[in-house]
Amino acid sequence: MSYRMSVDIGGTFTDLVVVDEEGHINVFKSSTTPEDYVAAVIDNLRQASESFGIALEELMQECSSFIGGSLVHGSTIATNALIEKKLAKTGLICTRGFRDILTDREGGKAEPFNWDQDYPPAYLPRYLTLPVTERINAEGEIETPLLEEEVRQAVRQLQEWGVEVIAVSLIWSIVNPVHELRVGEICGEEAPHIPCVLSHQVNPIIREYRRTSSTAINASLLPIVGQYVENFEKRLKEIGYPGGMLMLTSTGGVMSTQELIEKPIYSIDCGPSLAPTAGLWLGQSELGKANVITADMGGTSFDISCVSDGVIAVSRDVWVGDCILGVSKVDIKSIGAGGGSIAWVDSGGLLHVGPESAGAAPGPACYGRGGSRPTVTDANLVLGYIDPDFFLGGAMALRPELAEAAIGKEVAEPLGLELEQAAFSIWSTINVDMVSAIEDITVWQGIDPREYLFVSGGGAAGLHVIPMIQELGASDILIPKAAGVISALGGVFADITADFSSSRFAESDRFDFEAVEGDMAELEARALAFLEGAGVPPERRRVEFTVEARYRSQVWELPVPIRGSRIKDDEDLACLVEDFHQVHERTFGIQEPGRAIECVYWRAKAVGLLAKPRIQKVPGGGRDPAAALRGKRRAYFRELGGMVETPVYLGDALQAGNSIEAPAIIEEATTTVVVFPGSKVRVTELGSYHVSVG
Repeated sequence: MSYRMSVDIGGTFTDLVVVDEEGHINVFKSSTTPEDYVAAVIDNLRQASESFGIALEELMQECSSFIGGSLVHGSTIATNALIEKKLAKTGLICTRGFRDILTDREGGKAEPFNWDQDYPPAYLPRYLTLPVTERINAEGEIETPLLEEEVRQAVRQLQEWGVEVIAVSLIWSIVNPVHELRVGEICGEEAPHIPCVLSHQVNPIIREYRRTSSTAINASLLPIVGQYVENFEKRLKEIGYPGGMLMLTSTGGVMSTQELIEKPIYSIDCGPSLAPTAGLWLGQSELGKANVITADMGGTSFDISCVSDGVIAVSRDVWVGDCILGVSKVDIKSIGAGGGSIAWVDSGGLLHVGPESAGAAPGPACYGRGGSRPTVTDANLVLGYIDPDFFLGGAMALRPELAEAAIGKEVAEPLGLELEQAAFSIWSTINVDMVSAIEDITVWQGIDPREYLFVSGGGAAGLHVIPMIQELGASDILIPKAAGVISALGGVFADITADFSSSRFAESDRFDFEAVEGDMAELEARALAFLEGAGVPPERRRVEFTVEARYRSQVWELPVPIRGSRIKDDEDLACLVEDFHQVHERTFGIQEPGRAIECVYWRAKAVGLLAKPRIQKVPGGGRDPAAALRGKRRAYFRELGGMVETPVYLGDALQAGNSIEAPAIIEEATTTVVVFPGSKVRVTELGSYHVSVG
């Protein structure tokens, strides 16, 4: 038997999803081990081998691609390194006169005219940013020849200062890269042991700061991600894994380890980027819906993403901390709101929840691992939503008395509240924060959330999602049976993908068909070469084209899918312009028919279609869920006056067609669903929970 496996390392838990040949989804969780991330993965794999009753070495053989299996992996390594500034020492070589590009940015700071506000620190220190004499103009002509001796001096100086990687970003190298290529050659001659990263190869876009930022970020992650992947593959071989591993990417797909080692910037937020892939598959498979908002509430963060008409939203305007990535990435709104988010009262007597998290160590107070500050998980335990003896399916026992002590000391006493009122205040505060995050990616982007299906994932989401959706006025929620591992589940259904882009300014009223055709042909060739190298057979290859365009004099562009593979004539161009008008109206509520548009970036997305597993349906059992009733326990519902006796159902015992009325609690091994007043639940054919909100 072969197995399809997907691993996602989160801030609090490490998730493993295993799908067997019969379509059964098996879920395993372990606490993330920041001191050795691979240890938690191997622990999950051991759990899986014990569950299947086979040796670990045999399990690893059977997930090999050689016999139809697969192993895909995403991690927080790059994201954590970027946020915590634990990066490789990186030098930057730039065009003379542009040494402060990483400081000045696109205006420099949030309030450019506030003289009392300091500029945020540059991604790389100024002393490690060395200018060289050269200049290429916007037409690709050499204005000032490259002074090679300056380059050699810069490389020697950076080498003396102990840099581990050198990034190179020169003006207009995207039009003519001859100087950047020569700088790369000189780096190889002067410091062959130091990797050199060239901006026109990493991110060939017009905007100088974004290109430089993405190049610097990619360079600083190069040794870190490379060493991690090398260690991970070594550890897998030690336990008997013979095949190649695929890595999750921030574009919502997977690619080979070698591809990701060369461009580690695409591993940032790679785990959360797979949640919309799972959400779309579930929405289409379960309910035939292609407009989906996916919410993923784990232990550390709350991630929101949107899929419209089956297209996962992608953006270049993605910031991590004070730095913009500058590359295309699944558009995800993330806030510090999870089960481990810490509740605290400020000096003015106001309650806050997050963004600081207790993480995996020490974790919430109720874990009994030394944590003493109250968290959202502690509040859910006090409110009766979580069974202390059935957390993670009973694999981990919680201690209610520690949760009560932490909430009592840090929240109830300062605010003068009863214990349950204090816990409910924590619970409701985090809900308000998450509703605001949903509005940011929907209402404020011209999207009506009432017209979308909400797919709720993450171990903590089922405890909060129904009241949040009620607040938004929406009515349709799908909570998958494997909600607690939704990002890892997305890895099972992801395809091999890679993005390629070029900058070519073209105006619709004087369109250069020949130049654009040349760019698109080159992008297509690069995309097909990638798929060939990835071993994707021709019948499973697909190349999708997109242009980023704007109205004349607008500052920012909007992505517009191109209907075919080329823009051959005026008819194709008219279709593109009309599509842009429609996208602009959908985004901003207006369009300007007859007005010319400017095309700036051209993108080709290589897609290698992987076979999708067939998921096993659960048995049907009519509407009555009585056979799955575990018993009752007291849980808090403000609408019903406080703590009330609430029926508790075992998720594994529920059958397709079962209908559950509020109030109720459904317990799965990796998540808990609280059915609040005003809603009811129907179990779907795949065992998911379809919630109708009144």
